[in-house]
Amino acid sequence: MKLVIVESPAKAKTIAKYLGKGYEVEASKGHIMDLPEKTMGVDVANNYKPEYKIKTKEQKETVKRLQSKVENAEQVFLATDPDREGEAISWHLQTALKLDPNAKNRIMFNEISNRAVNEAIKNPSNINMDLVNAQQARRVLDRLVGYTLSPVLCKKIRNKLSAGRVQSAALKIIVDREKEIKAFVPEEYWTVTANLEKPSNKPTFKATLSECNGKKFKITSKEQCDTVLSDIDGKPYKVSNVKKSVTYGRPQPPFTTSTMQQDAVNKLKMSSSQVMQTAQQLYEGVDIPGQGHLALVTYIRTDSVRISDDAVKSAREYIKAHYGEKYIPSTPNVYSSKKQAQDAHEAIRPINLDITPDSLKDKLQRSQYQLYKLIYNRFLASQASRAVYDSVSVEVGCDKYTFTASGKTVVFDGYLAIYSTEEKSKKGKSNDEETNTVLPPLEEGDLLKLLELTHEQKFTKAPARYTEASLIKAMEELGIGRPSTFATIMSTLYKREYMAKDNKSLAPTELGITVTDYLDQHFHDIVDVDFTAGMEDKLDSIEEGKAVWYEIVDQFYKPMCDEVKKASKSERVVVQDEPSDEVCEKCGSPMVYKTGPYGKYLACSNYPNCSNRRSLKQKVVPKQTDILCEKCGSPMLEREGKYGKYLACSNYPKCKNIKSITESVCKCPQCGKDVVKKVSRTGKVFYGCSGYPECNFVTWDMPTGELCPKCNQPLVYRNSDKEKGVICSNKKCDFTK
Repeated sequence: MKLVIVESPAKAKTIAKYLGKGYEVEASKGHIMDLPEKTMGVDVANNYKPEYKIKTKEQKETVKRLQSKVENAEQVFLATDPDREGEAISWHLQTALKLDPNAKNRIMFNEISNRAVNEAIKNPSNINMDLVNAQQARRVLDRLVGYTLSPVLCKKIRNKLSAGRVQSAALKIIVDREKEIKAFVPEEYWTVTANLEKPSNKPTFKATLSECNGKKFKITSKEQCDTVLSDIDGKPYKVSNVKKSVTYGRPQPPFTTSTMQQDAVNKLKMSSSQVMQTAQQLYEGVDIPGQGHLALVTYIRTDSVRISDDAVKSAREYIKAHYGEKYIPSTPNVYSSKKQAQDAHEAIRPINLDITPDSLKDKLQRSQYQLYKLIYNRFLASQASRAVYDSVSVEVGCDKYTFTASGKTVVFDGYLAIYSTEEKSKKGKSNDEETNTVLPPLEEGDLLKLLELTHEQKFTKAPARYTEASLIKAMEELGIGRPSTFATIMSTLYKREYMAKDNKSLAPTELGITVTDYLDQHFHDIVDVDFTAGMEDKLDSIEEGKAVWYEIVDQFYKPMCDEVKKASKSERVVVQDEPSDEVCEKCGSPMVYKTGPYGKYLACSNYPNCSNRRSLKQKVVPKQTDILCEKCGSPMLEREGKYGKYLACSNYPKCKNIKSITESVCKCPQCGKDVVKKVSRTGKVFYGCSGYPECNFVTWDMPTGELCPKCNQPLVYRNSDKEKGVICSNKKCDFTK
């Protein structure tokens, strides 16, 4: 029997399916050893040697279980993830299980598929110690920073604070933007817009004042605006220039770890940590009813946009079969990775294009389905043809002023038929559609009719706060950390209460600003973006075998120790709480605003003598109804929970009866009773008959209450949207209306 060791049970289950008899697949459940928690665990005097420990009871049991498997195995393969972290886990397994360090027992694959796994088994290699040392250097550096600087922050500011080599630089980006916003001084400007019409030609269009006497012109005051309005009052509008051109929209490359996080945060409204957790599940494999345990996407930690020739070929064949010949370019689209990309793995893509998102819609959790669909469509679109637009820009003269308008119309949608790169607005239009209007046929010299002239005072806006998506983009562009660590960095900043969400935006807390200012004053390199990015380059050089890892650590650690000695002589910093008008109802002391991971809240200023705190969110008072509890006869209260409103007994906790509030969607086409909206245990919305279990009618899309005239199955609204039309719930039936 041959033994294959991976990190997770889900991955083990997927790989076991492909290897079959003669192989046993076991999971280490992540790292089996790590640095100790209560001590630094780094021997500074001995080339920064890490002191790895098998710490927990579970880890010890895992090692014992794996040792017994190794003793009975004729050959052992280490199949952890194909990156620095995975290489380090394999090295730890090799050490703890006393495997031959010279044996070729390391196997790697970019995707968990039958072909990739069996190909890897045929081509094992030695553990790459350069990769191990790069991970080891990062781990030791982060430990040295955390255990050296965190005590300084606790002593000089307050307890339970931490500093991190990457997290502190990321926090400074957010703090600097906040300071920029506060220092911003708005500048006044005015816009003048003419709503114009070419007689007997539709549509009307709007043109904006842009030039005066052929030069760029900006109105900065009301007096100046009044002068302009006076100058053009009653003057004719005449087309002075028309430029027509064909422009192209090019598809974006398939996802890297960073771009996947950015798009999923923006489009799916997931947090970066949720994105990475869900992506890991899609990579390791999920249970698909009727198909078993399947891995759906390639390795999800990559900074490369490269894709294999086989993947390109399959994408082009799929596009041709499902969209037509004109949707594939004459030669495959090729994308270049960024200079700092390691390019060790392909871009993120689906393993099998025949497994479409729609075929899995009812078989995956909602987040899994949404992310898989995003990855699938982005990859497919990356190999599709360009979009083609007819673009028109028009200049309209009025007296000495020039008004401009532009518009473009889609001639050929190309890749947009598969994947739209624009975010949709609340009105359902993309940003691109809103800023590009359709213009009537215009020629130079055409006289236009003025329908309306409007002017508006505006002010320049301060830079926007970062969102999770824009912060990820900034960190990648600046070279801070690695995309696979971005989610962890943000989770740490939330946990330490250094930043909080303000709607979608990331706002630094007073504590975050204080910590950043202190580190910037006493440990400038720790928060300096360029220094942190340079350290990433040095870690890459270790991976490439061009540098000795402990020498890189030494260059960083010794100067930091000197700075700690100087900082220990600095004054203690006080974090000022923001006062409020509220009074503590427990002790009468003033309440102050504090900020936690979920935003601001009120806390008593008399802490720790009084630990009272209060949410700023207005509590919803339960509404009493005329409905009586069928269990105890007490009135039922209308409450609101995670999945909407529900009824709960007013006699709680003596009576814990609850029931959902259901509104009828339509009449059941099977029994005539009401069909109501329901929520599954996993949070997915579905529609079922209120007569259940006598009637088992259920659909995932909103039903119309009618049956299909072709196959007699229920008709449903497309994507549960009445405006998008009606389709048959039977996937094999093509009826629509």
